[in-house]
Amino acid sequence: MRAVETLRKIGAEKPLVHHLTNYVTVNLVANVTLCTGALPVMAHAIEEVEEMVAAAGALVINMGTLDPPWIEAMIRAGKEANRRGIPVVFDPVGAGATNFRTRMPEKILSEVEVSAVCGNAGEIATLAGLEAEVRGVESLAGDARSAALKAARALGTTVAATGPTDYVSDGETILAVENGHPLLGRVVGSGCASTAVIGCFAAAGGGSPETVAGALAFFGRAGEVAAEKASGPGTFEPLLLDAIAALSDEPASLGSGLRIREVSLD
Repeated sequence: MRAVETLRKIGAEKPLVHHLTNYVTVNLVANVTLCTGALPVMAHAIEEVEEMVAAAGALVINMGTLDPPWIEAMIRAGKEANRRGIPVVFDPVGAGATNFRTRMPEKILSEVEVSAVCGNAGEIATLAGLEAEVRGVESLAGDARSAALKAARALGTTVAATGPTDYVSDGETILAVENGHPLLGRVVGSGCASTAVIGCFAAAGGGSPETVAGALAFFGRAGEVAAEKASGPGTFEPLLLDAIAALSDEPASLGSGLRIREVSLD
């Protein structure tokens, strides 16, 4: 199973994953990266992003808290990653919520070549030019399957649209990921954390639909394991970190627990 082999490779190589992420969820993102077996760094200063990304195995760009200097840092880091052949994972947080957030993905994607895009159904629908309801950074409506397929075709890269079922597409195939638990939706930053896991997997296996789907299935499976002992969102978050770490330490324990299937394009 590709996810198991990718986890083993992450654990053996311990790649550095450079996150240009938001200050709301930075601690969770760093801990999830570390528990997955990679090494996190959160450097966003324009003066050092290019030098920092040069040492990384992957770059994750997360639009959660935007301002002009951060956007410049994202583009500089992304261009340097492209120059060095380092995979870039992009999370268009809140795309569709405001004009500013809707314009910025277009700007970033016009200047940076990304290996994978991951967002909720509303954000991905916005990138695909579809109707979607996004309030703040939360998606209230959107067809994740259609959004992933159309955005992948429009952008020419792997796209993941997350929801009760996650859909991953490269425009030619669609994979459905059915791992997860409702408590993931009760913890701020779970979406950012799942993108961080994709960054870890991309550092070891690139941005193919199979690799991205494996990352999401692994993260969803960890959520299922954590939920077995959690009494609510407050206890769920630390148990999620424990589950990610335990599964990363023993990749074979995933067994047949990952639920990934190919679905029709129609």
